[in-house]
This record gives sequence, C-alpha cells and structure tokens, in this order.
Amino acid sequence: MVVAAIPERSAIPKEQTWDSEVVFENAEAWNTEFDAVKAELPKLEKYKGRLSESPDTLAEFLKLSSELRRRVAKLYFYGAMNSAVDSANSTSKEQVGQVQGLWGIMGRATAFAQPEMLQIGEEQLMNWVTTTDSLKTYRQYVSNLFRQQKHVLSSEVEQVLGMLNDPFGTARQIAGELTNTDLEFEDAVDSDGNKVPVTQGAIRIVKANIDRTVRETGWKNYNNAHQKFKNTLATSYLTSVKQNTMMKNVRGFDDVLQMQLFPHNLPNDVFHNLIDTYKKNLPTWHRYWDVKRRILGLDEMHTWDIWAPLTTNEPEVSYEQAVDYIVEGMKPLGEEYTTIMKRGCLEQRWVDYSVNKGKRQGAFSYGTYDTHPYIMMTFDNQLSGMSTLAHELGHSMHSLLSRANQPEHYSGYSMFVAETASNFNQAMTRAYLFEQENDRDFQLALIDEAMDNFHRYFFIMPTLARFEYEVHSRVDAGKPITADILNGIMNEYFEEGYGDTLKNDKEMTEITWATFGHLYTAYYTFQYATGISAAHSLADKILTGSTSDARRYIRFLSAGSSQYPLEVLKNAGVDMTTPEPVEKTFEELTKLVDRLEGLIEDKSDDV
Repeated sequence: MVVAAIPERSAIPKEQTWDSEVVFENAEAWNTEFDAVKAELPKLEKYKGRLSESPDTLAEFLKLSSELRRRVAKLYFYGAMNSAVDSANSTSKEQVGQVQGLWGIMGRATAFAQPEMLQIGEEQLMNWVTTTDSLKTYRQYVSNLFRQQKHVLSSEVEQVLGMLNDPFGTARQIAGELTNTDLEFEDAVDSDGNKVPVTQGAIRIVKANIDRTVRETGWKNYNNAHQKFKNTLATSYLTSVKQNTMMKNVRGFDDVLQMQLFPHNLPNDVFHNLIDTYKKNLPTWHRYWDVKRRILGLDEMHTWDIWAPLTTNEPEVSYEQAVDYIVEGMKPLGEEYTTIMKRGCLEQRWVDYSVNKGKRQGAFSYGTYDTHPYIMMTFDNQLSGMSTLAHELGHSMHSLLSRANQPEHYSGYSMFVAETASNFNQAMTRAYLFEQENDRDFQLALIDEAMDNFHRYFFIMPTLARFEYEVHSRVDAGKPITADILNGIMNEYFEEGYGDTLKNDKEMTEITWATFGHLYTAYYTFQYATGISAAHSLADKILTGSTSDARRYIRFLSAGSSQYPLEVLKNAGVDMTTPEPVEKTFEELTKLVDRLEGLIEDKSDDV
C-alpha cells in the first residue's frame, strides 16, 4: 500500500476513529471531573495511622482508594488516547501532564497503606479477610503483600518513592515527544523518483512496500533520523535504566530483572530459559532469511527486505473483512466471545484505524475499568492489518473479561500473560485461514503475516531483551555507557541473529534500541516472546482438543491477577517454567519456513 499523502486528523471519517466521547463528552466534562477528583484525593490521608483500628476502617480505605484510582485512570486515559492519535493536540498533552500530577498526589496519599497493613500482621489481617464480607476478595492481595514484605519500606520512604512517580516518567516522555512529535523524516523515493511520505504511523507500510527502492530509502531515512539524535535518546534511555537501578537498590533486589518479576512471583529463570532457547534456535532464522531471499529473487538479502511482501498479488482485505476473518477464527471460543468482539469493532467504535498526521507509531489496546477497551492502529487493507487487529482484540477481550469477572484490584494482569491473549488470536485466525484459503498468493501473504509477527515477537523482542539485560548489567557494575556503546551492543546481537544469510546494514541496525519505547518498561520485551510461546501452545490444544480446553482458556482470560501468572497459565494448560513451550513455538516457526519453501517448489513445478 503506497500512501501518496498523509491526511490531517480532522479529515478522517468518523467511522475510522474511536468513540472518545463515551469516555468524556468533551474537554469541559473532563475538567469538571478533574477538579472533583483533585478535591477528593485528600480524603485518603485521613486514614493514615488508622488502618489497624478495625476491618471496617480498612475496608473503607480500600474502597475509597479503588474508586479514586478508577477515576484518575479514566482521566489519564482520555488525554492519552487523544494524544496518541494526534500528537499536535496540545490540550491532550496538557491533560496527560495534569493527571500525572494526580498520580503523584495519590501515590503520596496512599504511601502509608502497605506499611500499616504489614504492621497489623499476617495472622490478624488474614483473619479480617476471612471474617469480613467487604474484605473477602482481598485474600490473594494480602497473601502477595506479605510475600513481598521485605521489599516494602517504611511509610516515610514509601511516600518519597510515591513522589518520584511523576518525575521518573520524564525520561519516557522526553523520548516519546522527540520520536513521535519533533523527529522529522525525509520522504522515501520510489523507483520512478516519486516521493513517499515517512511518518511514525506509516513506517510499517513503507517497510512493506513492494517497491524495493521505497523500502530501502524509507528504512534508511527513518533510522537516520533517530541516529541524528542518538546522544539525546541515549541520555534519556540511560536515565530510565539508572532510575531502575536506584529503585532495585532501595528495595533490596539483586538486580532489576528480579525487581520487575518478583511482584508477579516469577523466577528469573523464565527470562533465561527464553534467551537460551532463542539463541539455540537462531539457525531457524538464518534459514528463513535464505528462503525469503530466494522467493524474492534477490542476490543478497538486506535489512530493508525483511518486511518485503512475498507476493505481488497480495489480497486486499477491508477492515470489515478483517473483522469477519477474526470472528470466524475465534469461533471455537463460543458465540458470546465473538459477538462482543464483533459489536465492539463494527458498532461501538473500539478501533481507531485511520492513517493520519500526528498519529503515533505502532498499535495498542488500552482502556480502564470503567470504559470499553480501545484499540489504536493503522489499518493497511492487507493481511498484516488484519493480524494487528486480531492481536489487539486479544488484549481487548482479555481486559474486558478480566474487568467483567474481577474486582478492580484484580482486574489488571501482568505483562507476562498480556501477550498470550493477543498472539493467541493471531494463531487461531491464521489457522482458520490456512484451512480456508488455498490460493497460492493468499498462502504466501498469510505466511508473510505470520513471519512478520514471529519476527517482531520471536526475533526482535528477544534481541532487545538481551540488549537491556546487558545494559542494566553494565550500569549496575558501574561501567561506562554511551550512545556508541549502546549502538555497538545492539549491532552485535542483531548481527548474530542475521547470520550469513542476511546482509547487516550497521547504521540502521545499531539504532534499533532508540525506536522502541518498550525499553522504558524494563524487561517488557522478553515477555512478548514468552507470550507468543504460551499462545501457540494453548491454540494448539484448542484446535486439536475439546470444548473443555476452550472453557479453560476463557477462565484464563477472566482471571485477571486473582492468581499468579504461572498459576493462571498452568490452569489453562501450559507450563512456562520449562523451555518446552518456547521449543514448541520454534517448531511452529520451522513449519512455516517449510511451508514457504514448499511454495517455492510449487512455483518451479508450474514453470
């Protein structure tokens, strides 16, 4: 899909945008709620020093803090969702900044809570939870609180740490403003010399252009723009890393990895299992680069060819057709699941899928306990757009079912399980289409979609995870880190992944770290790879199993954080404490490469 011009946000048809008016009717309604919430927050501090009075007092505080947390989250979401689709919207940016201040106030106002609950004592508190109706849903919360007791500090220290939430978010914000708003990209050029716009919102479309000149010039211009600001972006990222290091020292963790995984009762081994298994299976990727080079008819495969379409006759898929494909693929989960999903896409305007100026890169599903789940993406009328929609709908349905079945304090879920539901939807939809569509070009396009997804989650993300582990280790050891050192680490790991079958273009490869905001949440990246592994294991069970497997999966989606992530996944049917799910998913990857190689042979037979 060649984008001749990127329209302004104001020119986008309403049906291609999400319904933000359901969240707040307008800025005036938002301002009214903001003032009301700000006035309510001081009420939280009235409970300081009183939580041990009685179970009723504790229940009152927990109820009030939950209600206010929900309201602050909704305020933040409204500003963030509007800023994401139009970075020039100054009002939305102001709203986000205002609510970050509210989060800071709330953090300070509730900092006493955990230390005071710990002082009550586990035996007494569990007795209250057991005998008091308004506290009974907090059993898992209390159990987890005492599990983490040694890392919870005094009320005074926790209050100071709560005050850091707002300023510590600045590093991410600076990088986001630079890359999504201030960074300017030179146009790509096609083989006839025509200009093709490059923006954050459209870069994926440029990378997948059928014209190799567009791919090369667009990819170079995109990465060169980041290279020009490598020192600023390095300073911003390293600020985040040093903040992480400071926090792990204050809370008494061995390393940042342990700090990030410990709240969800995850051992560090789940990270190292993933990385070790990934490194062992790199030859599968080397083979894929070579197979793709042959099917594209290239003498040499370059980094800008990674996203090249495998067929010049890729099927056009409208947004409505994409929804139908996904609904059909998800039918094993039952009519209620598919009906809710279809209504959200076609009637309730959950999805903002336009291409417009100022729209941020990538895609996400986001919402709050009191809103619909909403999806931001750029739909390209191809199977890749369908895949992104399926992925984000997995997140949306996971959130919707968790919120529908859990109280607010369990309605979220850890990053470790977050990417399971999203990749599961893609695996199920893909399996349906492989069975239903036998046309060679459709099959090639479907393999393209699958490999693009595997490349992102089973190649790029593990590589970024290796990168951030090395960076955090160096900072922890007091070793120097500069932009050039970051580039060198990044290039080394990607070069290993490319092997001898894909030509490494160093200046574009080494700056990859600067293009991923994911790194500002430490060790988010590896959980994409564990997520896709769990997803394929569960999809295989449902596709080859019985309705009981589908019911177990729905229970997984509905569990939220009422259980620890490994426990929730085990109940669904997959054990992520072993390398087996990762190994099995590499087997799926190998099958796709085999299928692609078979299509090369089929073409040879036709000649």
